[in-house]
Amino acid sequence: MPGDPLRARHIAETYLTDPVLVNNVRGVQGYTGLYQGKRVSVMASGMGMPAIGIYSYELFHFFGVENIIRIGTAGSLSREIGLRGLCAAMSCFTNSTFGDQYGFSGKIPPTASYKLLRRADETAEKLGIPLHIGTFLSTDVFYECPLGPEAARLGAIACEMEAAALYVNAMQAGKHALCLCTISDNENGELTPGERQKSLTDMFRLALEIA
Repeated sequence: MPGDPLRARHIAETYLTDPVLVNNVRGVQGYTGLYQGKRVSVMASGMGMPAIGIYSYELFHFFGVENIIRIGTAGSLSREIGLRGLCAAMSCFTNSTFGDQYGFSGKIPPTASYKLLRRADETAEKLGIPLHIGTFLSTDVFYECPLGPEAARLGAIACEMEAAALYVNAMQAGKHALCLCTISDNENGELTPGERQKSLTDMFRLALEIA
């Protein structure tokens, strides 16, 4: 589940056999096809927790989806992880109030599915893909987020905008979710759009292998 509909189309057309467009409502493209004989769907989520919150809820509750793997880009909060580094979110710090709907006033700890996280770790090692596993900061603020340095001091390794809502929805539904992100910017610079496209192949491959 990438955020960008065009990225969903790219993945479907590049990696899936006989992809079929199964959703284009509001331009949020979703495709279903085969990856190495396995039936897989790739669908965009849009940006931010409200967007992925809606789409993941409906997929879990109305369409029988068991696993959702978010794939996207993130900012590095760790000096040990450089540009193009691939990260998996074990859990999330968040400033979002998304979890308030369940009565915990933002204190729900959004956590990955251990099944998918373990599968990602084992598969990445098998494929020779370095994978950094740790806590993400999942924030509602894209620019000038003041929580980055504090989250980094608490050990967070990356900052993005969707994982916490996806994890809470999966926990509530009794389903499985994982967020994989490629580092696209850090204190030393950022990837260009062209570099991003070429740098995400390991993430695409890992997500499809474990789906």
